Amino acid sequence: MSKSILIYGLSALGVLASACSKPVQQNEASLEQSLIKPIYITDSVIHDTDDPAVWVNPADPSKSLIIGTDKDAEGALYVFDLKGKAIDSLIVRDIKRPNNVDVGYGLNLGDRTVDFAVTGERMTSKLRFFSLPDMKEINVGGIEVFEDETGPDFRDLMGVALFQENTAGKTFVIAGRKNGPTNGTYLWQYEVLGQNGEIKLNLVRKFGAYSGKKEIEAIAVDNELGYIYYSDEGAGVRKYYADPEKGNEELAFFAQEGFSDDHEGISIYKLDDSTGYILVSDQGADLFHVFPREGSASNPHEHILITKIATSTISSDGSESISVPLGQDFPKGLFVAMSDDRTFQIYRWEDIAGDILKSKN
Repeated sequence: MSKSILIYGLSALGVLASACSKPVQQNEASLEQSLIKPIYITDSVIHDTDDPAVWVNPADPSKSLIIGTDKDAEGALYVFDLKGKAIDSLIVRDIKRPNNVDVGYGLNLGDRTVDFAVTGERMTSKLRFFSLPDMKEINVGGIEVFEDETGPDFRDLMGVALFQENTAGKTFVIAGRKNGPTNGTYLWQYEVLGQNGEIKLNLVRKFGAYSGKKEIEAIAVDNELGYIYYSDEGAGVRKYYADPEKGNEELAFFAQEGFSDDHEGISIYKLDDSTGYILVSDQGADLFHVFPREGSASNPHEHILITKIATSTISSDGSESISVPLGQDFPKGLFVAMSDDRTFQIYRWEDIAGDILKSKN
């Protein structure tokens, strides 16, 4: 897809939703009434779902693909159509514990330009890149990251997200790990460079505060506004500039209250280039907390809770939001979330939005 085409969603099943999203009530009866159901549920993976991403097909958005991780030592990247049916010919197996996955567009490899998916192979500390939609590996065997870390705990690759800077045409990958230092260098950011049909990674910075409480896995990037968000599990959501040249100042630390357990998957639904919603999984409560993407009227880095959405996902780790129309089933886009039953659940955005949130025109 060309850079001029806006892709809304970054780097989160079957009955029709029958209830609208509402602020979650305190008693179990009202919680059950507000529970949102997916329109489709994917085929099951073998081991353990963790994180989804969506590739938007530029020729026919209704034929877009959902890519999801099967997290295990004998793991895989699964590929599903928008009805949740696994496409066996595109599934990539023998990936050693892939946690997160993200999708990028229009990467120049020198001999060709490709859309691609990237996942982290946790047991080898390697990033694995695959062209889309054919899912052919670009650098066979992957590319090692965290190379100068000495302790094995600090090289245990987990979180992965892409930043594609539209003006300069640069692509970056941000990588997190199971454990890391509390000195502000938990995340590593690499520029993704194409050369002779393959990819090279150039480390451009180490950044990111860490509370030391649990771990950092979920990472999401807002390409248009140029921000990185990540879940410091058990503490809150942190926000930084995505452009390494803008420095390592922490811009916001929000969602610190009201979560029952881990802060997990983050996805962004974009109403336009500057407004929309940030959805964060409250894993222990099976809820998604929603915050304004644009911040408040007086402060773009003030993200105050709008609502909590109860879905049928179980203990959700990862999610993804897309706000471009994806055929008749998803005229306002979709929301897809991992569920702890080896599936991903696919929702119409209108059902997630209900009477509280807006949908893209």
